[in-house]
Amino acid sequence: MVDTHCPYCSLQCGMTLARKGPALEVQPRPQRNAHSPDDEGALCRKGWTAGGLRGSRERLTTPLVRDRASGEWSAVDWDEALDLVASRLAAIRVAHGADANAVFGGGGLTNEKAYLLGKLARVALGTAMIDYNGRWCMSSAASAGNQAFGIDRGLPFPLADVEQADVVVLVGSNLAETMPPAARHLDRLRSRGGRVVVVDPRRTPTAERADVFVQPVPGTDLALALGLLHLVDAAGAVDEEYVASRTSGFETVRSTAAAWWPERVERVTGVGAGELRSLATLLTSSRRVVVLTARGAEQHADGTATVLAWINLALALGLPGRPYAGYGCLTGQGNGQGGREHGQKADQLPGYRMIDDPVAREHVAAVWGVPPASLPGKGVSAYELLSALGTPDGPRSLLVFGSNPVVSAPRATAVTERLEALDLLVVCDLVMSETAALADVVLPVTQWAEETGTMTNLEGRVILRQQAVTPPAGVRSDLEVIAGLANRLGAPSAWPTDPEEVFTELRAASAGGRADYSGISYDRIRDEGGLFWPCPTTADGVEHPGTPRMFADSFAATDGRARFVPVSYDGPAEPLDDAFDVHLTTGRVLAQYQSGAQTRRIRELPDTGPFVELHPLLAARIGVEDGRPVTVTTRRGALTAPARVVGSIRSDTVFVPFHWVGANRLTSDALDPVSGMPEFKVCACRVRPAGEVTPSGAARR
Repeated sequence: MVDTHCPYCSLQCGMTLARKGPALEVQPRPQRNAHSPDDEGALCRKGWTAGGLRGSRERLTTPLVRDRASGEWSAVDWDEALDLVASRLAAIRVAHGADANAVFGGGGLTNEKAYLLGKLARVALGTAMIDYNGRWCMSSAASAGNQAFGIDRGLPFPLADVEQADVVVLVGSNLAETMPPAARHLDRLRSRGGRVVVVDPRRTPTAERADVFVQPVPGTDLALALGLLHLVDAAGAVDEEYVASRTSGFETVRSTAAAWWPERVERVTGVGAGELRSLATLLTSSRRVVVLTARGAEQHADGTATVLAWINLALALGLPGRPYAGYGCLTGQGNGQGGREHGQKADQLPGYRMIDDPVAREHVAAVWGVPPASLPGKGVSAYELLSALGTPDGPRSLLVFGSNPVVSAPRATAVTERLEALDLLVVCDLVMSETAALADVVLPVTQWAEETGTMTNLEGRVILRQQAVTPPAGVRSDLEVIAGLANRLGAPSAWPTDPEEVFTELRAASAGGRADYSGISYDRIRDEGGLFWPCPTTADGVEHPGTPRMFADSFAATDGRARFVPVSYDGPAEPLDDAFDVHLTTGRVLAQYQSGAQTRRIRELPDTGPFVELHPLLAARIGVEDGRPVTVTTRRGALTAPARVVGSIRSDTVFVPFHWVGANRLTSDALDPVSGMPEFKVCACRVRPAGEVTPSGAARR
């Protein structure tokens, strides 16, 4: 039996794995030495069935090469596969330059994989063209946190702290379905008299647990936050002492909020002026308030500004740094936090150092044993990278680790076309995902139970997943793939494949950075159940305890102050019109995870396929009944799926889950100008019974 953690969301619940013949049995892992502080031995349905891919007939166990002319796959040995990939990468670099090779990573990769993948791009390939699917997860909250607090850690306090708050405001989070074991914190809060507020266009299972449910028009969370700040200021409830002593820039933000009186907010958001006033009163009459944003608020072309608007509200109330209060972001992917801290993001080096900082470049280059000038500069964001593939000036090859962009990318049909235009597509995966099916070379890699590595959960707690079983014959780890390619390309520096050795190098590279892991070791994680970064090494040799709670005394800016950042509301990038008169929003369902490449292959998890959730009033208007197929059309494409007629969604909005091919063929590729986040959460659509002739224009951009 081996203690480890779940392979799915950022809660990273603890579990124990036991061998039962060829299968893996998941058992609860009761809290011991703080090993499972968030879940206390609980798991959701996905966690309990996480061993389902073990022994699956769909597991890939040999490298595959596709003949483009015939489409036929051939099994090859590892040396042949890696020799082929390395020679093609080298030839592309000679013919077209270093940036003609690109790398695309994932927010589910361990810290060790994310670190070595960034090193592969910068040292072995010399390319700036690297980014990852975590850009679509938390990047808007990250850029907002860096601007406001000087640092990006999703939750600057342990998640369990919310139980002691007076009020928790969840903006665009369906916690009860996306990470069910965490929802008990809300129940405990309510049991001691606290209040839960949920802001969402849908009455989700999380909203059903709320005391106050606010249902705005999709894409208007920013205006809602401005309206609340207006009322807080008008009531004289701004914490003036806190603002004066711990922040800067409030007067500009105050003047912006002054224009957002409740009736104006009602016209924009659909939230009644009376509802807004009642919510403002609840916030101003409570001392310990926690504001949490998630993808519903962040996956917008103004996602950074939206998060900043909620942070401005939190700062005006004097919340960040106060016990059992503050602002936080609920990270989605398993390593959404750590995955962007150590180098697979286009603009960052390990330790959350910025790649255009000469001091950062010098430090990391010294760890890698290469000249600082040899490191490439800043690349482009995930969607910009994918949309440039195969174009005359764009990358000619792509290495994909831990991602399935054919399903998960916005405007996915266009992304698929770009993948098909490449000279070389290489995908590392467990199964033949939709993206792997397009590849020239598919490399079979280990799954979470077959390898060891660290993850950083939604709190900034670094935990250790431990190998429980031997991988199937013919399968290698991502670390072995990366090292194999780097060595074949003649790359300088060391390329370890042992996870603990890689982590030791990561610690050195992160030392002194904003995300300093240098004081964390595998032994300490095992002994202490995980450590919160920043956790630096100390001059006196005494082990740093880690930093569970941030901002009690100061913020991470050089002057120690938080920044109010003025923002303005411009609305969604694609407003409604006569042809496309309904809002489309996307999200998750309980039984599936991300692109579904793993969960859709686990028999115990219901695979319903996509559906379209719509209100009875909208269903009556278009003449459709529950269960009947409807077609949702946007300017990028169309999807036909069964209707689910429910009273829990706004009558001007439809919802489609994104775990299946189709949903992201509809979504907008409008990008946040700061974070590069696509506008997944709102676009204009038309809904009709399937088969009904619709006006032309669906293919318009």
